[in-house]
Amino acid sequence: MKTLLLYFLIIFSGQVLAQSLPLLPVVRSEIKGINIYGKPVDQQTRCQHWHSDLDIIAIKFHCCDKYYPCFSCHEETADHQPSVWPKAEFDTKAILCGVCGTELSISDYQNSNNTCPNCKSAFNPGCSKHYHLYFETEVQLPVNSPQTIVDSHLKLVQGTEVGEN
Repeated sequence: MKTLLLYFLIIFSGQVLAQSLPLLPVVRSEIKGINIYGKPVDQQTRCQHWHSDLDIIAIKFHCCDKYYPCFSCHEETADHQPSVWPKAEFDTKAILCGVCGTELSISDYQNSNNTCPNCKSAFNPGCSKHYHLYFETEVQLPVNSPQTIVDSHLKLVQGTEVGEN
């Protein structure tokens, strides 16, 4: 009887402990056979940096042809510098919906009204603030320049173009 009680306590305490531990990041993320690199935390392309309900896209980086949830994931895990997609290649499928696995061209994504055309899941509209990190824009500063991030935030706050006073 004591053995049975001890066994029950060990099993029960293990279940309680397992339920209280935090979830670990996903070691491998894949959507419809497409690998997601970087630091994903689920199977819908959310990552350690961006993980709201709307953060459900991955971007194929022009420099390596691999999907990452965000610029920071690429910066922290890739062994090379990023490069932006030139406007001439905006018809390339480079955006992956983390919900249904649909690949969108850059043009289709930018014209999607922040909604997947296939499954109708909402994308984060705030991602447009970071287009300059992934896609050629009117005024293109180096993506690894701290000034790029500062200028893009000033542009949004002040409502001016990058470089204007």
